[in-house]
Amino acid sequence: MDAYLCHASGDYTGKRCTDLHNAVWLRLRIRKGSYWADPLMGSRLHTLARAKDTPQTRILARQYAEQALQPLLDDKRATALSVDVSAPDTGWLKLTITVTQAGGDVLTFTHPVKVI
Repeated sequence: MDAYLCHASGDYTGKRCTDLHNAVWLRLRIRKGSYWADPLMGSRLHTLARAKDTPQTRILARQYAEQALQPLLDDKRATALSVDVSAPDTGWLKLTITVTQAGGDVLTFTHPVKVI
């Protein structure tokens, strides 16, 4: 069991986490290569901060999220993963991520990505 992280602030909530919430959030938020304990952990979503909102940028956002979350499938903590990208507001992409845990529970996450 891990200490549960608030996805809005990144702070500890005082609760315990028994599912993949923290694992998904950390893999999306950490810049790939910057985590000292595992240089392969993280995503490249931060590189899209200066990209224009184009179909190509949306494809890259989906690919970067899938790459960041692939280790959850590789170590069998998750059995399925899907990423949908939308643009509800100008300057933002919204990733809707659905993860099926090894126990069969389905978790849905939303993750904003800043674009131009």
